[in-house]
Amino acid sequence: MATGRTHRPATRSRGIPEATVARLPLYLRALTALSERSVPTVSSEELAAAAGVNSAKLRKDFSYLGSYGTRGVGYDVEYLVYQISRELGLTQDWPVVIVGIGNLGAALANYGGFASRGFRVAALIDADPAMAGTPVAGIPVQHADELEKIVSDNGVSIGVISTPAGAAQQVCDRLVAAGVTSILNFAPTVLSVPDGVDVRKVDLSIELQILAFHEQRKAGEEAEAGGGDQAAPPVRAAASSSRKGPDGDMPAVMPA
Repeated sequence: MATGRTHRPATRSRGIPEATVARLPLYLRALTALSERSVPTVSSEELAAAAGVNSAKLRKDFSYLGSYGTRGVGYDVEYLVYQISRELGLTQDWPVVIVGIGNLGAALANYGGFASRGFRVAALIDADPAMAGTPVAGIPVQHADELEKIVSDNGVSIGVISTPAGAAQQVCDRLVAAGVTSILNFAPTVLSVPDGVDVRKVDLSIELQILAFHEQRKAGEEAEAGGGDQAAPPVRAAASSSRKGPDGDMPAVMPA
């Protein structure tokens, strides 16, 4: 089976916009759910609703893949699963290392959906000597001193950083120097990388703050609707309000 180091995704060479690439995993998640229910075909409207986009955007996205569906029938679910998986590079094995095995790193290591989506956790790495050899999700943690050797031995091109913010840039620099060209960053900091290295940042606190903004705005609109000229509550007042925030709506880190 090919590894991540011997193949690069075809999307850039085919001119697929980044916005479309970002939506492909949403379509794949919806299609996989349909496939598991043995649904043979799906209309653009049904699939768009399941993925949370509008149907015109979906049809435009699929046109970049050369997939237009059949009038009156829709899209073949199994073929689209294969087509999108191939476009995303998920029909091969992508070895991944996770650096920083605290609570979040351990949770990522225990996530059961990596293997079915083309990702193999090749190694878990932590700077704490006391962690060395400790099994997490059945994988023994290795010390950070071995990082470069681990990347080389496993042909790793994707690294996940879940360290504290202060250590993230140094870890990033070492991963890049060792040959890693794609990084998923969970540390609450912005990483500096050279050209040719892709970074995706996941910051749950920022996502929650955005949700808090929308909750405050909705509360203000309700107050205006119910109280006439009553002004929207200030930010500090929102913190002491009895209205509960959307703690249960924390955005998913990985596709379900």
